[in-house]
Amino acid sequence: MWAVGASAQQASVPGRLPIADPHVLCYDGIYYAYGTGFNRGFQVYYSDDLENWHKGERPALDKEDVYGEKWFWAPEVYYVEAKQKFYLYYSAEEHIAVAVADLPMGPFRQEVKRPMLEEKAIDSSLFIDDDGTPYLYFVRFTGGNVIWMAELEEDFETIKTETLTQCLQVGEPWETVMASVAEGPSVLKRDGVYYLIYSANHYESPDYGVGFATASSPFGPWEKYPGNPVLQKPEPDLVGTGHGAYFTDNDGNLRYIFHAHYSTDRIHPRTSYIADMELTDGVIKMGRIIRPVVVQ
Repeated sequence: MWAVGASAQQASVPGRLPIADPHVLCYDGIYYAYGTGFNRGFQVYYSDDLENWHKGERPALDKEDVYGEKWFWAPEVYYVEAKQKFYLYYSAEEHIAVAVADLPMGPFRQEVKRPMLEEKAIDSSLFIDDDGTPYLYFVRFTGGNVIWMAELEEDFETIKTETLTQCLQVGEPWETVMASVAEGPSVLKRDGVYYLIYSANHYESPDYGVGFATASSPFGPWEKYPGNPVLQKPEPDLVGTGHGAYFTDNDGNLRYIFHAHYSTDRIHPRTSYIADMELTDGVIKMGRIIRPVVVQ
């Protein structure tokens, strides 16, 4: 999540990729990055090398076109080939919603400006299984921040509420340093195994970190990796690391984009980094870290 008022600070940091809760879409050889940090919706940044980024000429999503007036958090964008459309899942006013566009740069719009659930929820992330079934993973406030999921209708916009299933909540020592928070879910599948990557602790904690759990079904049950966290304070000046998403680069390699505190003694404005990600023998590991810059 993102603290209200941080967007003005985000814009004042030269060079850094000024987004939190980041997500990268790789489409047609170009990388598009979206994240929290624009109080009217979401900006988009694009790159061809993951290191040098350019800001889009206009926001990818503006609140005039969608549900919500404030607290625009955690956008994730996917190209759904069956629909030949781009879908942007996001949080606004602590509700989850989805908007659609013809291009990754947007503009993303809703025909009907409404959230996907009446109850409060945040941090929505799409997963499409091998058979084409879409699932949405997100956070509900059911005893702290708890990760849930549900199947979607074929329109990719409607939650099948009868399939709502709890995935995981915090409980391990590394997860509960500051608050009862599990958030930022991201799911992938390899060799029949489902991997749920998540973040734990309050984002303001320097011990904010990333772990993962595995299951044999998209509904779980999920078993946390005993070696968690797999990303936490990876370098001396990177603390508060988490709430990211995996993606596959142009060479077929896994990467993980995440945000960190501005410095070891200052939280805002948070900025984003990219780690090499490896999945071998059922274990996720994070490696070399890229420090993206925005060029004018």
